[in-house]
Amino acid sequence: MGTPISDVDWVEKNEIMDELLHREDTLTTYAMTHGFEAEVMKISSNDESFVLKVWNKSSKPDIRFQFRLLNVLFERGVSVSKPVGWGKNANADQVLLTTFDGTPIHKVDKKKMTELANILSTIHQIHLDDFGDIQLPKYDFMDYFFPGAREHEDLYDVLASLVQMIPIKQECMIHGDFHLGNIVEENGRYTVIDWTNGQLGDRRYDFAWSFTLKKIYISERYAEVFRSAYLLENDINREDLEVFEALACLRWILLNRRGGTPKGPNTMNRIKSIIKNNRFLKKVGV
Repeated sequence: MGTPISDVDWVEKNEIMDELLHREDTLTTYAMTHGFEAEVMKISSNDESFVLKVWNKSSKPDIRFQFRLLNVLFERGVSVSKPVGWGKNANADQVLLTTFDGTPIHKVDKKKMTELANILSTIHQIHLDDFGDIQLPKYDFMDYFFPGAREHEDLYDVLASLVQMIPIKQECMIHGDFHLGNIVEENGRYTVIDWTNGQLGDRRYDFAWSFTLKKIYISERYAEVFRSAYLLENDINREDLEVFEALACLRWILLNRRGGTPKGPNTMNRIKSIIKNNRFLKKVGV
């Protein structure tokens, strides 16, 4: 009986895929926790493991782009999984196979927060010439990160005024969703996964979104460690940061209203604290 990799028409692949297909009878498949966008499974042999991601839900990102982007990032030493192949299965769903690089981070400390800040900084500092002929996508900032915002007049009014205050600079590579759920750990090495939102964007927003999520889901103390470490390598003025932190909070509120955010016992209190302490959010309600 074959594994899911034999049911795929591989459009692009490397030598690892050929080896896996050759010894397919030795592979074992395990279901993994699924995200909102795709089905995920682990495929293991005796000595190594891989992750197979199948976009069989409503989301249909450009997996060809992801495969090539991961190749470039991996070759330049960025902390990403090595891509093995991409293609389409019998249902015409896009499929991506990468190396398995660990499990999600469950405990944090100052050292980890500092290392994660340095990884994000490294991503933002990649020279665009390093991407060669890969064209990083560029989207309208509000339409991409705030879909449906116009349906929430209270949020949209604040959002529109903030975007008018500060020009969005789409001039570097951003991850788009750099949070603990998209970082795995194995033997002290951290790997950034899920590059669906990878694009040409504004590092200030990418950082502010990551920082805000850490304030909401980890703690203010560890979020500040992350913030301080990132700002040592990236000069962002205080007012710009406050604007982008307000934008990040607005995005979380919008996603929450649409039912797309996890919540713990302290989540809403932390959101209210962020709103209270940001002068641009005084008129915003959760």
